[in-house]
Amino acid sequence: MATLLITHPIFVQHDTGEGHPERPDRMRAVDKALSHEIFADLKREEAPLRDDVEEHIALAHPATYIDWVKSMRPSPGEEPARLDPDTALSATSWEPALRAVGAGLMAVDRVFDAKSGIKNAFAQVRPCGHHAERERAMGFCIFSNIAIAGLYARKAYGAERIAVVDFDVHHGNGTQDIFWSDKNLYFASTHQMPLYPGTGALRETGVGNIWNAPLRPGDGGDPFKEAFESRILPSLRNFAPDLVLISAGFDAHKDDPLANLQLTEPDFGWATAKLAEVADKHANGRLVSMLEGGYNLAALARSAALHVKVLMDAGH
Repeated sequence: MATLLITHPIFVQHDTGEGHPERPDRMRAVDKALSHEIFADLKREEAPLRDDVEEHIALAHPATYIDWVKSMRPSPGEEPARLDPDTALSATSWEPALRAVGAGLMAVDRVFDAKSGIKNAFAQVRPCGHHAERERAMGFCIFSNIAIAGLYARKAYGAERIAVVDFDVHHGNGTQDIFWSDKNLYFASTHQMPLYPGTGALRETGVGNIWNAPLRPGDGGDPFKEAFESRILPSLRNFAPDLVLISAGFDAHKDDPLANLQLTEPDFGWATAKLAEVADKHANGRLVSMLEGGYNLAALARSAALHVKVLMDAGH
């Protein structure tokens, strides 16, 4: 069994404007890290542009929202449109946004196909997705890539219990919004608080399916692991997911410019291994990870590389 990397050269064409932290060089940094010889056995496919992608986006977002995003697309040569103060939509963003969703759909297809030889997958995509609420673009995110992938697994493969664990430094308010009222959709998040977007308090529990574990500015690996060990992993094991999805943001790294947590690469590797263990026990190893944040290029590259290496080790 192998690990699959899904990405596409077009992701660098999502133009967020000069000086924006969510920039094309993020893709190039991860590309370079994953070109190392230790990733020679990593399977690779290009994120697809599916004819039915909008049908699957509609699992998480109403048609009115999808149509609004379409209507905001600027013409070639025009400045990027602003879907919210932080979220840009350029003339060349639409196809990357659709392929980012398509990467999640492909990853689900591969891990549910017993003949594919794929145990888990990492979707290296942009624009990211976990802040996109059902009817609102937010925080660099247009469509909720990870929630769409989970809902697609339910629709296409009959997976009953879908779990998303988010270790981005910012709370995944969009995933929480979409999963909020369905007891068979589990969402857990470690994140710095207080910090954008202002959600993610312990009291936000949905219908008993939301497990937030806020961390304080300056917290490092020990409080992060404690949050996993005491709150997230017990509830996740109890949930017994049919599919584990990871919103893999690496901006909780100590070198990241947008926040104040003090994680290092081994902390992300530890969390990845723990989630892979749950996937092995409950989901036949099925795990799909999708890239979210991470804005220091060197820290992002090292962290993503270790994340993928741990997935590869779990896949064997």
